[in-house]
Amino acid sequence: MGTSSMKNFDLIVVGASFAGLACARTAALRGLRVAVLDRKPDPGAGVRTTGILVKEAADDFDVPAELTRRVRGVRLHAPNGAHTDHWAPGYYFLATDTPNLLRWMADEAARAGAVLQWGMRFTGGEMSENGVVLADLGLKAPLLIGADGAVSAVARAFALDRNRRFLGGVEWELAPDAGLDPRFLHCMLDSELAPGYIAWAVPGVNVIQFGLAARSDTKSEPAKILARYGERLGLRAPKIIGTRSGLIPVGGALKRTSRGPVMLIGDAAGYCSPLTGGGIAAALRLGRRTAQAASDWLDAGGEHPSAVIAREAPSYAVKGLMRRALDLAPPNWVWNATLGTAAFRHLAHAVYFHKRGDHGELPYETPHERALAEDHLQV
Repeated sequence: MGTSSMKNFDLIVVGASFAGLACARTAALRGLRVAVLDRKPDPGAGVRTTGILVKEAADDFDVPAELTRRVRGVRLHAPNGAHTDHWAPGYYFLATDTPNLLRWMADEAARAGAVLQWGMRFTGGEMSENGVVLADLGLKAPLLIGADGAVSAVARAFALDRNRRFLGGVEWELAPDAGLDPRFLHCMLDSELAPGYIAWAVPGVNVIQFGLAARSDTKSEPAKILARYGERLGLRAPKIIGTRSGLIPVGGALKRTSRGPVMLIGDAAGYCSPLTGGGIAAALRLGRRTAQAASDWLDAGGEHPSAVIAREAPSYAVKGLMRRALDLAPPNWVWNATLGTAAFRHLAHAVYFHKRGDHGELPYETPHERALAEDHLQV
């Protein structure tokens, strides 16, 4: 296909998850002609993330309340059955109906003017004097954004750095169970069953998300975690209604994430915490910033967006060192011995809540939650 018959865009985004859709929406709102390509049949298919938003992500990117459930604390469980609770006033996590959240984000990007093309697999492209040409798809643009996940086809096609270190994650969606304390994100520290990271149980949106992530050289077996911890968590009759799985990059931010008119964002660029595997907050923030910088570059002669993002992207230096310690998978007796200590509690609180203070026992409901419940009862 000749270049004269191709469709011209200002920006082509490969990958329609959090980073790609946030980028596409902002770019379209700023007047750029945006094409989004994704091999999935629809934006909510094949979800490979727990979809948990930290408060920083919720503050930076407003999402519909009906697609989320607020979780205000963290309960850490040791193999011997002991646990500690952590929370901070004003802080929370949002469990999400991830498939429908991604569908909402796709609708918002389309409403802003982006052209979303489903079932479109990126197989490669060529750089030209004026940008990138995807001859097999009949598209060209001055800038191509690879937001296509931990194993990026864009990175491979354009000889950019690729993720090499991963955790393997598996998550079951369980039917709702009233026995699980809904105030907490439950995290199980167990190096026998989840070496290198943790298992978790999250009271989500109409489901319980129960899963684990472990070093990629081990086999993830949620059934064993469920058998060991299900009764301790209060789960009465676990019923599996769905499954998710995927690779979590934990090697830290990649060095060579751009080349000419091509750049990577999100998990494709390694913008995912080596310690916790959390990447959605960075995906949303840097997806938007990439679009803003692309608009400035194309319309006002600003810096290339890859230079802007290189300055603003996280380095994860300290978390990278902590990741190496977790990779050693401390034996379970270490978790049992240290979980209740002041030093461990301080470290755990810093990881989950940063510098926010810890204030005793987490109440079962806030005054606002109590008022909503009372209003419901009066209807």
